[in-house]
Amino acid sequence: MLVNNPSNTEHLLPSFYFRVAFSGALGSALPSDNSFLEVSGISAEVKNKPYKEGGENRFTHQLPEGVEYTNLILKRGIASMSSPLVLWCRQIIEGGFVMPILTQELTVSLMDSSGAPARSWSFVNARPVKWEVEGFNSTKNEVAIEKIELAYNYFDRIL
Repeated sequence: MLVNNPSNTEHLLPSFYFRVAFSGALGSALPSDNSFLEVSGISAEVKNKPYKEGGENRFTHQLPEGVEYTNLILKRGIASMSSPLVLWCRQIIEGGFVMPILTQELTVSLMDSSGAPARSWSFVNARPVKWEVEGFNSTKNEVAIEKIELAYNYFDRIL
């Protein structure tokens, strides 16, 4: 963290100013189709396999097996049926797997005060695996929300 260094000109970024950009067919969608209330799930973890060494009883070795990634979750107000993102989700989730699954590359960027990307993550071969509409509640005056959960092969931090 860069808080205690007064000579450092870099500042902490707010989490509310971000952009999600799809490449390929979804990348040509209207910018409003890529507007989200929340993005979560940018997480990677090295999985370890315990290994007991013969004659060594004080500890167990932890050998790395690989990296696991959590699903990326995008939240937004429920979009129209003509939304390219809705069409892509419907093709995969409701399509009966008769067509090949078309994956997308997407980038999540945290923006600086001038609107330029300050931090970015690129997600490779993303595809929807869950599509959920949050509950309706007649006692609250809130926007109806849909959550789109995407699995992907891996992500890279590019900025």
